[in-house]
Amino acid sequence: MRLLDKSTTVLRLPDLGMMEDDLKKMDYLIHRPHGVFLVTGPTGSGKTTTLYAALATINSSDKKILTIEDPVEYQLEGINQMQANPKISVTFASALRAFLRQDPDVILVGEIRDRETVEIAVQASLTGHLVFSTVHTNDAPSTFTRLTDMGVEPFLIASSVIAIQAQRLLRVLCSSCKQPYEASPLQLRQLGVTDGVSRTIYQAKGCPDCGGTGYRGRRGIFELLLVTDEIRDLVMAKANASEIRKLALKQGMKTLRVDGANKVLIGQTSIEEVLRVTQDDIIVM
Repeated sequence: MRLLDKSTTVLRLPDLGMMEDDLKKMDYLIHRPHGVFLVTGPTGSGKTTTLYAALATINSSDKKILTIEDPVEYQLEGINQMQANPKISVTFASALRAFLRQDPDVILVGEIRDRETVEIAVQASLTGHLVFSTVHTNDAPSTFTRLTDMGVEPFLIASSVIAIQAQRLLRVLCSSCKQPYEASPLQLRQLGVTDGVSRTIYQAKGCPDCGGTGYRGRRGIFELLLVTDEIRDLVMAKANASEIRKLALKQGMKTLRVDGANKVLIGQTSIEEVLRVTQDDIIVM
């Protein structure tokens, strides 16, 4: 069961927890005239919130924005939102086809679940539309493999996808009771800090303000992969996710673990939270 607080307002992009460089990249991407921008992560990782924040940022009277969602989680003023209903043949794919006859500037598809949906989304981007959607994968590079497995031609993926963002949600340390301590050498290695300099990080304690949990609120950690010409070449060559990941890291992509580690070092969250929600990978900072 999903409980939605309709009284809350849609968050802005700066409220999501992105670091400054990722925020600048995100702002550039959502103002592109066409292309497919995908957000990936497990259920409950804040994908829809991120896409709503993006739409709210670019929403203006001169832009026609259409969405097909399942369900429509929040009403966005000035945006035409449609609820998917397979019982009456209103699917993501059928709605996308109808949208293309209405000449929109921006389209949001709640989720890419099958080949038909992704092919229409790709076609929409190639005909001058900016398309936002979500997909379920563990990280950004493996999304290319997922789309290929759906039966989409690699050259179509390479020519339409402009960026993929993986994300997770972390609990934020309670500012009233978080306790500083010196990180151990093992913890520093887990954070990717290898310069031999000691670091002060924080841990949860618990107080009446946070209900004894040590945490208040949540923030995202993000892995933003920009699709460059070199990445496109790998996708068209049907390279595996590991090869794409290596190139993306070389070009400046931060993994989920690295972004989480940065938030530990600035005192936003604890190392236990980062280790809980990210997979064990090699990180260098």
